[in-house]
Formats: sequence, structure tokens, C-alpha cells
Amino acid sequence: MKTRALFFSSLLLFAPTFVYGACSVANLTRCLDSVCAINIGANPAARCQYCGSASAGTPEKSTAMKSVSAGTSTKYIISDKELKKAPKDPGQRYVWATEECLKKVSGCTADDVTDNYDSLIEQSCTAAGISAEMSNLTAKMNKEKTKTECSNEIETCMIANNRCTAGYNKCESDADFDKYFSECGVASAGCDSFLAEIRTNLTSARNSAVANADKILQKIVNAYKTAREQRLASSQNSCKNNKAVTDCVSRVCKNNMPNQCKVKSEGEESIAMELCKFYEIACQRLK
Repeated sequence: MKTRALFFSSLLLFAPTFVYGACSVANLTRCLDSVCAINIGANPAARCQYCGSASAGTPEKSTAMKSVSAGTSTKYIISDKELKKAPKDPGQRYVWATEECLKKVSGCTADDVTDNYDSLIEQSCTAAGISAEMSNLTAKMNKEKTKTECSNEIETCMIANNRCTAGYNKCESDADFDKYFSECGVASAGCDSFLAEIRTNLTSARNSAVANADKILQKIVNAYKTAREQRLASSQNSCKNNKAVTDCVSRVCKNNMPNQCKVKSEGEESIAMELCKFYEIACQRLK
């Protein structure tokens, strides 16, 4: 079943768009978020933890946790009951979410999912990495009890949105970092004797956060590249001996034809062949 699901998802890449209506990216994202972005308001790393990478950690459990579906139309979201069937593994959960949402949001393909949702997962994974780095830095500073107050005060000042931000993306240059550290140092009265050490720690945190953001993004890119290649190989294998078309015709006959293509005079099998024509086109492109 797992192999079949992956194969069907990959072949949807080649389904002709005129068979369906235009894809609503907003509805598609809303549906995927109902699986991958649970409690996103309190946990920016949710998309990464649920549908990105197991290395991002386990989503926090809370009795107050609500999915993004709360208070919205249920037409384009996965219900809590349906979510009980969702896999725990992030990669498998993303595949499952893709399949379920393509059923709910007409006109969309797996390409629409990849083009519009992969970047949201990447941003979430980047946030997860930076958050972990900042937590490690805070824990290290808290060991120095005599410096804790000054360290926390200056760090809070530095990572404010109007200065470096939590990911230090506004302080990648030394000039910007020095300017903001000077402002925060002056504002923190009574911390002069600790400024040199605090500066060293924050500089290290800045360098690490910037470097890790690039590394995490590259890992995600490589992971999706590998996944694409595996889906392509699976699709090519399924095209051998016309298996893709045969399976499609069998499925259409069983699920959509009144006589299940058993009455030759009704021409149901010919109709099924036409409906499955896009598999032939897809397999020709994969050669």
C-alpha cells in the first residue's frame, strides 16, 4: 500500500491540468496545514516536526493544543478523526497529507504541493535549528549566575525584531552587530565588567545561527532532491510492461463503471482506457 501510494502521488505530477479546475493554493495550504501545522501559533517548528524531519524533535503535547482547522470551514481540512490515521514519521506523514489533500482540493497536483509547501517546511526547519541554538546559548549563560542578569538583558535586547532578530539575519555583517551591541551595552547599566565575555558569546551565537541556517536549508534541499529521484525511479519501474495503465484501467472499471467493464458491449473498458490515457503520456515522458 505504501509503495502504491508513493507511485500514485508521483504520477500525479504528469496528470493533465485540463482534467480538473484551477488549483486553489490557499485551500491546498489550509488542508496541508491541518496535518502539518498543528499548534503552529505557539510552535513555529511545527511544520518541520510533523512533516519535515524527525531530527527537528517531537511536537509538544498540550491539552490546549488546537489544529489550524479550529473555527474554519471543514471542507478543505483533515478532521481530527481522519488525523488518527496519519503516520507518525514526518516523511510518511507528508506523503499521506499530500494524498489526502489532493482528494479534497480539486485541480491540484503533487507539483502544486511541492512548489508551494516545501518552502514553508524549510522555513519551519530553519526556525527549529535557530531556536535550538539559542536555547543552548541561554542554558550556557545561565550557568554563570553572576552574569545571568546582564547576559539575558543584553541578549534580549540584541535579538529584538528591530535589531538582529532571533536568527541574527539582520546582523550578518560585523558593522551591524557592533552597532546594536553598543546600543544594548549602553542600555544595560551596571554590566560593564561583563561586556567583553557577553560580546564573545553573542558573536559565537550569531556566527553559529547564520551558519546553521544555511546548513539546515542545504540538508532539506538535498533530502527533497533524493526523494524526487526515488519517486522518479519508482514511477519508471511502474511504467514497465504498461503496468501503470493496466492498474489504472482496472481501478476505474472497479470504482467508476456500473458493470465494472465486464459487459463488452457497453464500451466501459474503452472509456476507462481514455480516462487513463495520461498514464501513457507520463510514461512516455519518463523514458
